[in-house]
Amino acid sequence: MKYRTALIVGTGPGLSASLARLFARNGIAVALAARDTAKLTALTAETGAMAHACDASDPTSVAALFEAVEAQIGAPDVVVYNASARVRGAVTDIDPEAVRKALEISAFGAFLVAQQAARRMLKQGSGAILLSGATAGVKGFALSSSFAMGKFALRGLAQSMARELSPQGIHVAHVVIDGGIRSAARPVPADKPDSLLDPDAIAETYWHLLQQHRSAWSWEVEVRPWVERF
Repeated sequence: MKYRTALIVGTGPGLSASLARLFARNGIAVALAARDTAKLTALTAETGAMAHACDASDPTSVAALFEAVEAQIGAPDVVVYNASARVRGAVTDIDPEAVRKALEISAFGAFLVAQQAARRMLKQGSGAILLSGATAGVKGFALSSSFAMGKFALRGLAQSMARELSPQGIHVAHVVIDGGIRSAARPVPADKPDSLLDPDAIAETYWHLLQQHRSAWSWEVEVRPWVERF
């Protein structure tokens, strides 16, 4: 199918920005959602995207987001969930309230966004929901229990939704981003070229998922640097 509208939730200067640029270049109307929309000014000017303030962990805020996007550009037929949160610390010491909030953003928020997206896509019988995962979704690290819980839950959500929604025409996919993503604050070391994932290259993988024929849909793909040990 030809996608016309996209919503990216959890937009920042990295992967989400690369996705927004890629979608816009391919003629897709883009809506961006973040807690702080002030940081999206340059990106909206570059891509023509609409920016919306949203707390992804709040059901009312998420419902209002979809209503606003639908009123502006139509119901999104591509929805990307790129929001996550983590709290590092020993399991014996970590703040339970901080862990709860991290889980609400990484996992519960994904459910809320996917639910709103699916309700609209089922009416059309088509669409795509793409969830951004991480190494932590398949391998939990020490001192990172909150992130592991959130990303494991995200992966389970994607797998369950894929089995439920794919036969109804909705492509659900989970992307395991297995490695660090390069950025202005995290440049690639001169002595280790391409040792961090290029956000534009990751975005191309998302685009490939959208181009897959329904007879050969992927529900999960992994991306990692060529020097990554796994």
